[in-house]
Amino acid sequence: MNEMFYPSEEVLKNANVKDYESIYKRSIEDREGFWAEEAEKLNWYKKWDKVLDESNKPFYKWFVGAKTNIISNAIDRHLETANRNKMALIWEGEPGDVKTYSYHALNREVSKFANVLLSMGVQKGEIVTIYMPQIPELVIAMLACAKIGAVHSVVYGGFSYEALAERIADANSRILLTADGGYRRGKATALKCIANEAMRRSPTIDVCITVKRTGDECFMENDRDFYWHNLMGMPIAGANADTVELDAEDPLFILYTSGTTGKPKGLIHTHGGYQVYTSTTFNYVFDIKPEDRWWCAADPGWITGHSYIVYGPLINGATIMLYEGAPNHPYPNRWWSMIEKYGINILYTSPTAIRGLMRFGASWVDKHDISTLRLLGSVGEPINPEAWRWYYEVVGKGKCPIMDTWWQTETGGFMITPIPTMPLKPGSATKPFFGNEIAIVDEKGEEVKANEEGTLIVKSPWPGMARTILNDPDRFIEKYWKQFEKQGWYLAGDSARKDDDGYFWIIGRIDDVLKVSGYRLGSAEIESALVSHPAVTEAAAVGLPDKLRGNSIHAFVILKQGYSSDSQLAEELKDYVAKEIGPIAKPAEIIFSDGLPKTRSGKIMRRVLKARALGQDEGDLSTLED
Repeated sequence: MNEMFYPSEEVLKNANVKDYESIYKRSIEDREGFWAEEAEKLNWYKKWDKVLDESNKPFYKWFVGAKTNIISNAIDRHLETANRNKMALIWEGEPGDVKTYSYHALNREVSKFANVLLSMGVQKGEIVTIYMPQIPELVIAMLACAKIGAVHSVVYGGFSYEALAERIADANSRILLTADGGYRRGKATALKCIANEAMRRSPTIDVCITVKRTGDECFMENDRDFYWHNLMGMPIAGANADTVELDAEDPLFILYTSGTTGKPKGLIHTHGGYQVYTSTTFNYVFDIKPEDRWWCAADPGWITGHSYIVYGPLINGATIMLYEGAPNHPYPNRWWSMIEKYGINILYTSPTAIRGLMRFGASWVDKHDISTLRLLGSVGEPINPEAWRWYYEVVGKGKCPIMDTWWQTETGGFMITPIPTMPLKPGSATKPFFGNEIAIVDEKGEEVKANEEGTLIVKSPWPGMARTILNDPDRFIEKYWKQFEKQGWYLAGDSARKDDDGYFWIIGRIDDVLKVSGYRLGSAEIESALVSHPAVTEAAAVGLPDKLRGNSIHAFVILKQGYSSDSQLAEELKDYVAKEIGPIAKPAEIIFSDGLPKTRSGKIMRRVLKARALGQDEGDLSTLED
């Protein structure tokens, strides 16, 4: 926790923002003034009457009375500047096909598809469900919905027909946008077949528009199913379309959380506050320069993709990289070859992806000239220090600061994060982003001492926050605001600690904290200890009931190439954890595995491991990748 990595003189000299402490202090003392200044950097049809309306907590409203549309900032304003001919999007498919779009060309495609949606009777406020692979049409569809005031609900293109049908029904969608398939690890996924099964269970769908991606045959129902390319080639798809003027609090999109248990939650984000928050966080944290080529290697179907593939980068006029397939297909150098090929400056990815590529060693990275990289980023879960160091030293060559960001679907953007000029500690998300007061508290709401574990809460509202849960405001209150209702604090659901330097360390979901003989241990710290062993590339720790100790620790381990599983290595790993953390953390059992159950966003589903070990019902598995 005391290991520090300091920014180079070059980073300090060229950074857009150099003094975190003074800006943070000012943003807390005059929060509304700070956000008003950031909002002034964007275009508005009409300015706000009030920055923040707190009259109906926790249903906060931002930039009340303002008229806007996120497209006016993500596309329209760039058409009046030199950005018009700048590259907006570079896309590479897994088979190697490439498409590029300037801001001018992106506007043309978005306008054409906006007219297609209007011709299908799409109204302002109507929810359009999108179920596509990582192809440019997914981004175009999202932007076209926003342009005409429709609300998009992107369902990740790896979800099952049950998960898709459930989300269509909850959103009461009439329009579904999909593709015949997409490529993943050299195979075509039959998305339209999955969509057909979902529509069979979803009588609300009147129109399904399908992108021809793989060319595989799929059933198309008369009067319901249309091909994207046919519609885009018709007179209805005119190249000009008006961007609809909206209220700042009008909904922009619905995004469903993974729904590991229970019914998925459709979180609502709005045009005004969300555009201010995503553009501001993106600009400050990743120090964006006009010449940058930005690659967020997530999927647009997750909040990471919404905020930091699509909206945040486009508002800032960045050039976006989008890739369809797996990071190690056909070989483990796929990402590194693309960074070299396209001259990528910033890579933002998940610890899961980093650990997966780390298994193959440094040689695959070193085959390529990736010296264009100047910043790295991490998202999705706490990054263990061993993976952090590999990412920093092998990928970043010791010169690229790592922006380790903590945030959620609910928050819309980064909440705890460094900026490039801050000293970094491997595994820590560092400090709160501007305007955010964040604390670690006990069950009574009292702040715990430095280095003590507790519950992470946010004390103050922020512009990017979700406004409510679709059709279920009571659940919104119960899930996020009820526990600390008197104080008015947002409950993040994560366990964390803050060290003597004020750096935050996210331990994991509160449900993933294990109590062993009265001690609280985070699954993440046990997993980090295991991954720091030279034989281990990935690990997951769960607690199983133990009459004597309350819980006993069972660890599932994936080994690096060249190591074989045996009882001697298992004992060595148990002792290693005890040495790294303490005897209390020594696993009762080490289980060697070829893989771990993960959501398609890369999060380990520890509850599935626990249920399997106990012989219990595993619950909803629709979000699992495998």
